Amino acid sequence: MPLVEGGTLLLPPSDHVLSPVTGWTRAHWEAMADRLLDGLLPYASPKFAQYRLPGRTSHSGEWSDGLEGFARSFLLAAFRIAGSEGQVGPALVERYASGLAAGTDPRHPEHWPPITDRGQPMVEAASVAVALHESRVWLWDQLDERVREQVVAWLADFVGAVVNDSNWRLFQVIVEEFLASVGGPHRRGEIDAGLARLDDWYRGGGWYTDGDGRKFDYYNAWALHLYPVLWARIAGERADPGTVARHRARLGEFLGVHQHFFGADGAPVHQGRSLTYRFAAAAPLWAGALADATPLPPGRTRRLASGALKHFAERGVPDERGLLSLGWYRPFLPVTQSYSGPASPYWAGKAFLGLLLPADHPVWTAPEEPAPIDTGDVSLTLPAPGWLLHGTAADGIVRLVNHGTDRLPPPPAEAEDSPHYTKFAYSSATAPQTPPGSDNHIALLAADGPSRRGRIHPLYAEGRTAASWHAPVGSRITTTSVVHGPWEVRIHRVEASAGTVVRVGGWALADDTAPLETECGSGWALVRRADGLTTVLATLIGPADSTSAVDRARGRNAFGEHSATPLVTVPHPGGTLLLATLVVLTADPAVHGDPYALRTGTRATPTAGGGVEICFPDGTESLLAPLP
Repeated sequence: MPLVEGGTLLLPPSDHVLSPVTGWTRAHWEAMADRLLDGLLPYASPKFAQYRLPGRTSHSGEWSDGLEGFARSFLLAAFRIAGSEGQVGPALVERYASGLAAGTDPRHPEHWPPITDRGQPMVEAASVAVALHESRVWLWDQLDERVREQVVAWLADFVGAVVNDSNWRLFQVIVEEFLASVGGPHRRGEIDAGLARLDDWYRGGGWYTDGDGRKFDYYNAWALHLYPVLWARIAGERADPGTVARHRARLGEFLGVHQHFFGADGAPVHQGRSLTYRFAAAAPLWAGALADATPLPPGRTRRLASGALKHFAERGVPDERGLLSLGWYRPFLPVTQSYSGPASPYWAGKAFLGLLLPADHPVWTAPEEPAPIDTGDVSLTLPAPGWLLHGTAADGIVRLVNHGTDRLPPPPAEAEDSPHYTKFAYSSATAPQTPPGSDNHIALLAADGPSRRGRIHPLYAEGRTAASWHAPVGSRITTTSVVHGPWEVRIHRVEASAGTVVRVGGWALADDTAPLETECGSGWALVRRADGLTTVLATLIGPADSTSAVDRARGRNAFGEHSATPLVTVPHPGGTLLLATLVVLTADPAVHGDPYALRTGTRATPTAGGGVEICFPDGTESLLAPLP
């Protein structure tokens, strides 16, 4: 069967016996890997040492971006080659052998940039090292001795180099461990120090921060848990058993939580940086199986991973050229960073780690098992990152409430506002407005614009409740979230001067086809998409003279050209204002089918002791003690 016909990826027939949820099997993964690799060919240099893809150049420049295209696609190719025990077309092996020979030859016109202190080639060197190890029998062992010496010489510049104090420490661990495995130069002290630094960042519950501060995101999945597994595979008997056991235990604990970060449609929760890596969020699922460290049944591992890959495949990823664009579904540069070049998205190849597991492994042969969100509502408290996660089976949406993650280094570093970190909530069905907008935010309006959330100071995350505070200039806002089903009640205590205007925003919905349906009333606003996805923002406690509106925009959301956010604005009387809002995101017809009941069914009442009593539409009650 040809892989492509008229620009459309042709996949094997679905297997609904083996995979009753997604219909996807190992053959689908292999076909997708081949499509991604073949799509790169028109952009390869003559000797295949660089892949210079169309799109915006990264801050490292075209030379580095060309190396990135080789290294990240080589990682995918290595998984494909090793997973088939070399039973792929010989051209695939030959072109990466050719690229290695040319790229590591400093006299060749296609040679790679050198590895220098804190330089982007450090990142790509780790992918090269992993790929060389995993495809060792079919590539490294077959290279000419001269080429092997060139590869070692290029990688050896990592030894003694200065590395960014973040997940980059693990790139040094990987590269130097590979060098050790082939008799090349390395420093065991640098390997040990990188692994020890990872221990410094562990916060419990399976969570690492990516460097000092509160930097929690998918790097916990596709880097900080993944590379220790890959390192142990390279190190073999050189690895300290205690270190390996510690990493396996943490990965297992993390996967118990990570399984809940995918909607029923396979979409990962849209939070954090480097989101253009997309389905790389599935990489630790396979890593857990590779390391025999997962608490998940094998059929659930495949259901989650296949669900993520299928989600994007059904939404035009890769594109008609077979390329991964800088974006989410479509090209959308605001989800990228300045380090993101045209080939950066190919870190998504980490999701194909499962191909290293043999075809008769239970993750490929066991019938798919439902994900937790397929069978019931989910509610989790994640104290380390300061998050509440609540998912609903009726619509398959996962929501993440944020009271602890801002991606800022410790003080006195200047506070900044990133829309992918400092919003109050994220989900599998929405994206934040980028550049930053009014969505999932509370702001004090001033002549120079709305206030930022900036540095988040977590207070607690317990049960279905989490709280934090932040300090706009001259004021303080303390916020508590209480979640239940699709509902969230946000209670703000706003300390500000009289006359200050306070604006709160709900979820931003987006659609490509047409402007969204909206309604506004006294103290409430609603936005509805054509497919029924609905968000409501309603005032439960606050001044009677509040006003409502909808903030419309174009070209500012990864999920669609047209976007809209419900808003409520209230005047501040001076001193401390108690403001409680209902924030709902749902696609459940039983909930959003009656807009009046949706916005009025939740009640919040101040208590004599300074607390708040909440009653949700299904009768569930919560009594919130006074905020600190």
